Amino acid sequence: MELDTQQQAVETPAAPETGAAKKASKTAKPRRKAAKAQKQVSHGKAYVQATYNNTIVTLTDLNGNVLSWSSAGSSGFKGPKKATPYAASLVVRNAVEKAAAYGLREVSLFISGVGQGREGAIRAFHAQNIGVLSIKDVTPIPHNGCRPPRPRRV
Repeated sequence: MELDTQQQAVETPAAPETGAAKKASKTAKPRRKAAKAQKQVSHGKAYVQATYNNTIVTLTDLNGNVLSWSSAGSSGFKGPKKATPYAASLVVRNAVEKAAAYGLREVSLFISGVGQGREGAIRAFHAQNIGVLSIKDVTPIPHNGCRPPRPRRV
């Protein structure tokens, strides 16, 4: 039976749910989302921020989209141990393991900061069989700096 465009379908009011129907609808598990296809990135960028207090490593693709990151604090180090070269090597290992699903093979390193983790992070990339294409120091350097303190009056 076809309805004219002018006619509207009349809906019947829904019957109230019974107790068993309510219980069944509450316990129904939500559907799992389909697994998203991982994009394959062979070349990327690695940003190492080595401060006096911590070391943070971020791995990105060439557009700057973050693939994985790790820090000494999230790796379980506390206090002054976070800024050590050993902590930096474990941070790089954690970040590379997280990015393994993307197939990252070569990176360009951008190192910022003056902490002890600088050298440890570079060595760790070589130890993890990640090819280092270039190393660039992007530590900000003041051209004129802060205003110096006034001379002491003795």
